[in-house]
Amino acid sequence: MSDTANLAAKMDIDEAEIDEGLYSRQLYVLGHEAMKKMAASNVLIVGLNGLGAEIAKNVCLAGVKSVTLYDPEPVTLQDLSSQQYLLREEDIGKPRAAATLPRLSELNAYVPVRDLGGRSGQEISVDMIRPFQVVVLCSASYEKQLEINDWTHTNAVHFISAEARGLFGSVFNDFGPKFTCVDTTGEQALTGMIVSVDKDKEGLVTCLDEARHGLEDGDFVTFTEVQGMEELNGCKPRKISVKGPYTFTIGDTSDFGDYTRGGIFHQVKMPKIIEFKSLRESLKSPELFITDFAKFDRPATLHAGFQALSQFRKQRQRLPRARNTEDAAVLVSLAKKMDPDADEKVLTELAYQATGDLSPITAVIGGFVAQEVLKACSAKFHPMVQHMFFDSLESLPSTLPTEEDCRPIGSRYDGQIAVFGKQFQEKIASHRQFLVGAGAIGCEMLKNWSMMGLGAGPDGKIHVTDLDTIEKSNLNRQFLFRPKDLGKFKSEVAAAAVSEMNPALKGHIICKQEPVGQSTENVFNDDFFGALDGVTNALDNVAARQYMDQRCILYEKPLLESGTMATKGNVQVVIPHLTESYSSSQDPPEKQTLSCTVKNFPNAITHTIEWARQEFDAMFVKPIESVNQYLSEPNYLENSLKYSGQQRELVEQIVSYLVTNRPLTFEECIVWARLQFEEKFNNAIRQLLHSLPKDHLTSTGQPFWSGPKRAPDPLAFNSSDPAHLAFIVAAANLHAYNYGLRGETDPNAFRKMADSIIVPEFTPKSGVKIQINENDTAEQATSDSNDLSDLVKKLPPPSSLAGFRLTPVEFEKDDDTNHHIDFITAASNLRALNYKIPVADRHTTKQIAGKIIPAIATTTALVVGLVCLELYKIIDGKRKLEEYKNGFVNLALPFFGFSEPIAASKNKFGNTEWTLWDRIEFNNDPTLKEFIQWFRSTHGLDVTMVSQGVSMLWSSFTDKKKSAERLPMKFSKLVEHVSKRPIPPHTKHLLVEVMLMDEEGEDVEVPFILVRI
Repeated sequence: MSDTANLAAKMDIDEAEIDEGLYSRQLYVLGHEAMKKMAASNVLIVGLNGLGAEIAKNVCLAGVKSVTLYDPEPVTLQDLSSQQYLLREEDIGKPRAAATLPRLSELNAYVPVRDLGGRSGQEISVDMIRPFQVVVLCSASYEKQLEINDWTHTNAVHFISAEARGLFGSVFNDFGPKFTCVDTTGEQALTGMIVSVDKDKEGLVTCLDEARHGLEDGDFVTFTEVQGMEELNGCKPRKISVKGPYTFTIGDTSDFGDYTRGGIFHQVKMPKIIEFKSLRESLKSPELFITDFAKFDRPATLHAGFQALSQFRKQRQRLPRARNTEDAAVLVSLAKKMDPDADEKVLTELAYQATGDLSPITAVIGGFVAQEVLKACSAKFHPMVQHMFFDSLESLPSTLPTEEDCRPIGSRYDGQIAVFGKQFQEKIASHRQFLVGAGAIGCEMLKNWSMMGLGAGPDGKIHVTDLDTIEKSNLNRQFLFRPKDLGKFKSEVAAAAVSEMNPALKGHIICKQEPVGQSTENVFNDDFFGALDGVTNALDNVAARQYMDQRCILYEKPLLESGTMATKGNVQVVIPHLTESYSSSQDPPEKQTLSCTVKNFPNAITHTIEWARQEFDAMFVKPIESVNQYLSEPNYLENSLKYSGQQRELVEQIVSYLVTNRPLTFEECIVWARLQFEEKFNNAIRQLLHSLPKDHLTSTGQPFWSGPKRAPDPLAFNSSDPAHLAFIVAAANLHAYNYGLRGETDPNAFRKMADSIIVPEFTPKSGVKIQINENDTAEQATSDSNDLSDLVKKLPPPSSLAGFRLTPVEFEKDDDTNHHIDFITAASNLRALNYKIPVADRHTTKQIAGKIIPAIATTTALVVGLVCLELYKIIDGKRKLEEYKNGFVNLALPFFGFSEPIAASKNKFGNTEWTLWDRIEFNNDPTLKEFIQWFRSTHGLDVTMVSQGVSMLWSSFTDKKKSAERLPMKFSKLVEHVSKRPIPPHTKHLLVEVMLMDEEGEDVEVPFILVRI
């Protein structure tokens, strides 16, 4: 036992501070507190088959204190089919844990990975698991699970067991008799303004009617800034009962003071105690977690089935043979003894597939279990209670394989052949897919595809494109990349990494660095799409997704679409002539903050961050661009003054940046920054309060500064205040960058300089118009033309500054040395201090200003697994809507939701029925006259307008001369004639829009029109 004691001592080392550069996107999912708890947790993973390796990979990326592996069994060829990204062919025969360890260790320098050793045939024992906080058993017998869990349940060690068998998966959780979950959902705590609180037994709270409160019965709240009923401020969390979208009760307030005005409610996340049963108890009375409500009775069948499988293995010292009816009958009878109502068909398939090992199922179960490990370590998010069974039997081929077809052939794909058969494996190898994006989803996708052998046959191909290069924050989720790859192209590194995992892919992965869009249609052209079997999106923006969706409709290709945000993920399948497309439904637009709120009346930190982000552009980007345009574009000033509504502002800006405030030394940048502080956080506030004093009343006699409008106070500069100095440091350095001057960060130098600056006296002006609501015109300084011409005279002629240019700042959120986020954090927090809004730390500001989407490796792995389960169906060519599944998951809750894709909606013109997948095609470059006549003679429809792209080619009101000229023209010539641009050589067809009328003069909608030229 001394070895285990030594290991415990080794693990008792404090880890360094959390590396925000590496864990940036994950921190927005879990938060600092949860990450710190994880960094104190030692995790043991027993069983390094595909599932164990996937769990270990995700846990290492997430960042726990240590990961220890136990699996002394030798590596076999079949291991490569589900775990090849950590093993190579030369590892066959070595102990699994020892062979897995080197590549696992590379994933995260902050997570030491250790091998617990052991010899082949030696099972894990209770003595070996004592030093760990979380123990995960993969593919262990139920006997072994019971032995280990009996000890962990009574010794406050978190226990998870998991299994993946063919298209089936099973997970069991036991986090002890009393597990405290500190945040069950991970959602942002709600907050909102209130306008009244009743003084009675119920205590009805009414919220401002700008937004629904969003609370649910049983939530807890506390309050701040309540006037009159001050007892509520900072009160102990009070349980609420929802009465309506804008009202809720908080219980007895009858002894409190009378409410007068103001107040903000804050939701308080309350810890939840969860009582887990031991496995021994759970096997008798299981609590089943449903993953697919269409298979409501399946978990009970599989609960008996997986136990029967363990019994079969104990009796026969092997698993049931693939597609062997004899073995299946034995397993069915074992299961039926436990549950006579168990579904025989499902049990038979479990027996048939027991030797199967599929990377997509491994990804789904491995991603899920890894998140459960993180929940056990951090107490963040609700654990799964307690048994989960998952299957994707719909992924089986329509023509089921025979026993002969599923026999092992001594190939790395034997685990897949056991489920799908050799013939289907050949289909997978011949498949041709286009992967758009090589980020987190793209990396996981390529890893799964390489294990499946996708595109590895003589006719197979994988195309992957991504224009991005690798950054440090990518390494936390995009596991094909290492620190040595920083700065290289994602697509190249990812393609090389998976070709090394599966050498059969060499020469079958073609990588590009072009973005998808109209500008690259010469690269991704008709021939390119014609040679594809399907497209998989791994994109991070809606515009690119919609573009690829349109291309897949045009070329009639299946599309697999997926996305993640924190613990949420979704999968959508788009099948030609069967389902709707990605663009058929859209999310509602994000709610925009009113400009007057950001400019004058902020009441939340998001408003001040948005203001600071706008100031960043207004100080370091836009004026610099204006100066450069003035210096480089002839007549820039004339044209700008002619068309711009803010003429004086523009000229003043150029004069300021080029003449009056042009610094020659860094000290002058500090002076400029100090004066900017005065202008933004003192003078502007004093002007606002001069125009709208704190006792100002509205036209109805109500206090103007009430409800969402918070009265500000000016800030007096204090060089000893870190927030004040942070603004000066960041602003001065960014100003210096604009002018190519060397910066400085020594706070003492800034303090000394800032204190010596004489700040001009400010007197508020009368008659300044303040924008109070969205319909008011923004404040503008009026000026006569004499003033403007005097200003223009101050500008040096561009010729006198030949070659001189300023450098605009390009906003980059992930470089912690460039002062960008430092400036936005300082400016936002100073404005928050003006308005008595609680400030935000740099980390929170960075997420909001940089519009960072939170992300974690566990969700990515699971979602990609679901995508690949749908890909099996596409390869099989399934044509029934009910055979496909769109999916939505939220690992925090946890929740799985599956549904049939929505069918493409049917439209009709005349007697012709059509969907978005149909098109009207014209071949051989017809003339405009032939085109118009075809609609009349074939469908009795009159063409009233024809356009292509942005060019209107013809309409019923085109004059006779132009009509006579254009009607006989071939389409290609007509487009060139009207657009005055040649058609690019790669273009073989034109998308044409028409307006059509029937004989009654009603508009008629038809499918899109393709003219082949």
